[in-house]
Amino acid sequence: MSGSPSDPWTTASLVVIDLEGTGAQDRDDEAILEIALVPLVAGLPDMPTSYTTLINPGRPIGAHPWLSPGLTDATLRHAPALADIERHLADRINARYLVGHNVSVDWRLLHRQLPALRPAGLIDTLRLAKALTTGHSRALTALIHQLGLTGRVNAAAPDSQPHRALWDTTATALLLPELVTRRWPTAPTLGELLAEAALPLSPEKQPTATAPQPALF
Repeated sequence: MSGSPSDPWTTASLVVIDLEGTGAQDRDDEAILEIALVPLVAGLPDMPTSYTTLINPGRPIGAHPWLSPGLTDATLRHAPALADIERHLADRINARYLVGHNVSVDWRLLHRQLPALRPAGLIDTLRLAKALTTGHSRALTALIHQLGLTGRVNAAAPDSQPHRALWDTTATALLLPELVTRRWPTAPTLGELLAEAALPLSPEKQPTATAPQPALF
């Protein structure tokens, strides 16, 4: 399902992901509060088949400056538990490449909570952006603004906002083809894209982030 390395990257099975959680301060107890998945079809986001949901962490989260806007105990109270949506996630993730901006952070948390998920691999737009941009912020919202994509993201995810899972996932889904176009004069193969932007699936082989989660605002 995932695609051959010699095939054009646009024919591969790719799904973009973003998670919002309680923050790195919780370390191994960090809970997932929201998730969004947007498939790429022919290299572009397929919004009609996107999936997003709040997740009830099963405990109070309190109010903290690093939590994404709108994620509160009240809004999460009636959301499904992570275990209740595992099948939906597996159907959308297994055997597909997971794409994300600093995707190792999302995958590390998701893999810790749901170790049975089996994506084909990881593709990191942050890694690709580092190879292409100098002197500018590589934070997702900053990159989207620099590349003139903010309006397209807002139009594709009108009910979301930056630092929420659907907005950030849609932004990454639009960022990837923009970065690919800037990196290669003709469409690369999946293998060429992986050579530039892939990360290992094994969390033990990925760099760890130990710094506290900054405030979003």
